[in-house]
Amino acid sequence: MPDLKERLLPPKPASAANLRDASYRTSASGRSPFQVLDVLGLKKRGQGLRSWIRVDATGNSQVIEIDKFTVMRRCDLPARDLRLLDPLFVYPSTILGRERAIVVNLEQIRCIITADDVLLLNSLDSYVLQYVVELQRRLQSAGVGEVWQSESSDLSRRGSRNLDDMFRSSSPDYLPFEFRALEIALEAACTFLDSQAAELEIEAYPLLDELTSKISTLNLERVRRLKSRLVALTRRVQKVRDEIEQLMDDDGDMAEMYLTEKKMRMESSSPYGDHQSLMGFRSNDGVLSVSAPVSPVSSPPESRKLEKSLSIARSRHESTRSSESLTEAQSIEELEMLLEAYFVVIDSTLNKLTSLKEYIDDTEDFINIQLDNVRNQLIQFELILTTATFVVAIFGVVAGIFGMNFEIALFEKRNAFKWVLIITGVTGMVIFFSFLWFFKYKRLMPL
Repeated sequence: MPDLKERLLPPKPASAANLRDASYRTSASGRSPFQVLDVLGLKKRGQGLRSWIRVDATGNSQVIEIDKFTVMRRCDLPARDLRLLDPLFVYPSTILGRERAIVVNLEQIRCIITADDVLLLNSLDSYVLQYVVELQRRLQSAGVGEVWQSESSDLSRRGSRNLDDMFRSSSPDYLPFEFRALEIALEAACTFLDSQAAELEIEAYPLLDELTSKISTLNLERVRRLKSRLVALTRRVQKVRDEIEQLMDDDGDMAEMYLTEKKMRMESSSPYGDHQSLMGFRSNDGVLSVSAPVSPVSSPPESRKLEKSLSIARSRHESTRSSESLTEAQSIEELEMLLEAYFVVIDSTLNKLTSLKEYIDDTEDFINIQLDNVRNQLIQFELILTTATFVVAIFGVVAGIFGMNFEIALFEKRNAFKWVLIITGVTGMVIFFSFLWFFKYKRLMPL
């Protein structure tokens, strides 16, 4: 992994020799995982060059430096889509299907997927490196599988060949290039979020159990930080889930993401359209074409020929659109199945976080009940203490009366002081127990 990070560092423009040496540096397997291009001749417009990792359909990768205007022209993307990939800004997870590219912003994976290659922002993040390595591995293994299938199909019969083609078309190993790259990006994002959710669970449950047994300021502060992390992670997981669900609900967006199919359709329709246009018009030297109608009187005027050619082109375009609309529902099935698989994974992660949040809420309710119970006990103790203080105050009243400066006959009796204490104590106790019985009768305290 350290060697991989060194090769992913952007090339230094100060010395071209270092670039040439880095491009021929090989790994332990004898093959360089990343080939660094010599981009010293690139035009630095506004110093907007960024380091990108380019992975083509065969699994070869290279580090290049290009500006955003070149990327916009090459991938036919607006500037606002490239802002989603800017590491200086924090944008929510997004998957956008465009005419010639798919813009993916899923956690650390920020890339542009085309029908031929993947442009990934160069980063030393471990998840980005794992994405590149995994994409290379799957593309190379898929290439070996295709060669094996082609060799075995030559040795098999025609019927078995058709059966193999049928299974091959439904196999996930034969997905288009853009869907393989998208699948790995979804897998990396879902794995990253699920690992964070698992770490949060491992940390949360012992802490919450400790809080229920010992309520302290330190434990409450740790639970508060834990809940803040949980809310932030739940928001990120919810955004990824909503993005996948939105793609699954919109058939047009899913059909827009078939880049390889659109590219093959454009390549096949361009020569066909040129051929038809040549077959439908008269040549410059006046020789009649093969498909042009022969009139016994005279050839039609130029305006009528133009209208006829436009009507033919319009009818062909409408028939093409109708056939595309009929096959659109069938063609998006594999992408829908791919998105549905990772929708289940991210939904499971969201359910895990929701369960953890409910456990935290239950713990908070339990703690509030405990605190309320302690508060009620304190109130009961305060009520008993107030009643006892009132009873003791009776002795103070009696002492104040007998301490006044006057003489009565009771002061001259020998047992008068003892009887005053006995009568005052009994009266106080009767008043105290009367209050307790009243509190019990009114259910102010469980006695």
